[in-house]
Amino acid sequence: MQRIYLDELGATNQQPIGINLMQLTLTSDEVMAEQAKELIERVKLEETDTLPQNEILDIITTIAVYKFSTLSREEVEAMLGLTLEQTRVYQEAKAEGREEGREEREAEMLKLPVPLLLQTGMSVEQIAQHLNVDIEAVQIAAQSTT
Repeated sequence: MQRIYLDELGATNQQPIGINLMQLTLTSDEVMAEQAKELIERVKLEETDTLPQNEILDIITTIAVYKFSTLSREEVEAMLGLTLEQTRVYQEAKAEGREEGREEREAEMLKLPVPLLLQTGMSVEQIAQHLNVDIEAVQIAAQSTT
């Protein structure tokens, strides 16, 4: 059985895009930015029969974001020549941040009424229903005041 190694496949522009994506994960940081830009240009120009163009671009940007985790979004965008705001990885991170912010605001808002309502004899479930929030948020607010 003959083994083929990704770094022995030859010129990247002559390989299938899927192989190029795998090679991108293995390349050094110094070379990665240039190879990613070349691959982005290639994906924009070529028709692919495996994945839609936007999904391939998402994969490239995800690889870059993970590989350069110490860089800001703006630095990765400048390096790749792309706007990351349209990518799935950016949208997911933004949604997670919104959800965390909502939970934190909700917990802060509950710090005042929850202890008072508990003193009146209401249960955590009743308070959650009355305030139209998750039971977990009420439990967190109750614990933070004790």
